[in-house]
Amino acid sequence: MIKIVDLKKSFGPKEVLRGVNLTIEEGKTTCILGGSGSGKSTLIKCLIRLEDSTSGEIIVDGKDITKIHSEIKLAAIRRHFGYLFQEGALFDSMTVGENVSFGLKYLTDTPLSEYPKIVKEKLALVGLKDVEHLNPSELSGGMKKRVSLARVLAVNPKVILYDEPTTGLDPIMSDIISDLIIDLKSKLGVTSVVITHDMHSAFKIADYIAFLYEGKILLYGTPEDFRKTDNPYVKQFVEGSSHGPIKMKLKNN
Repeated sequence: MIKIVDLKKSFGPKEVLRGVNLTIEEGKTTCILGGSGSGKSTLIKCLIRLEDSTSGEIIVDGKDITKIHSEIKLAAIRRHFGYLFQEGALFDSMTVGENVSFGLKYLTDTPLSEYPKIVKEKLALVGLKDVEHLNPSELSGGMKKRVSLARVLAVNPKVILYDEPTTGLDPIMSDIISDLIIDLKSKLGVTSVVITHDMHSAFKIADYIAFLYEGKILLYGTPEDFRKTDNPYVKQFVEGSSHGPIKMKLKNN
């Protein structure tokens, strides 16, 4: 479904993406691993044109979306994507129901009378019920994450982009979110791109994993490929070790 070819992105003199090549398979879950500052968030922002790449191609359904400059055409492309923000990004002034239905108003032609039914359906998909009247301030961290996901699902995206979906959650809730990602792939057949540094979650949910380091993909493969790799950079990250080339590189900087 999506092919990224030699993608580069610079902010002034700073090169963040230095030639990323990656294929995202339709109906599969691809995890993108990497440390802080490796360019993970920049990559998915380029993927939906929240950031413009410096050069390279992003092929979506056979079209290079980096060449699209019409806001109307870009909006049509973005409707295929759902973006789960790291902190959820719920609107505090709206109820849960209003948050979930927000995208229906601006991204679809769904009649207003259908909103309550859709809200209930999408909340049920993420394991929540009878919370439509609550405010975000009344929710736990895990509930906020799931409400945010229900809002993404409300507009029926083909691709869901998850930005650190387990960050800030305890281990049990992190595992619940991982199970939810697997369940949604099974039930809805969505393509998922998950940015994470949570190795437990990545090994559980991923069909494919890409390791991003200094703006390039060092390894792409299955979870088993990552478990068996001899690449010292990838191996150090997977093991969470303070000893290895990544630490040496940081010291040199």
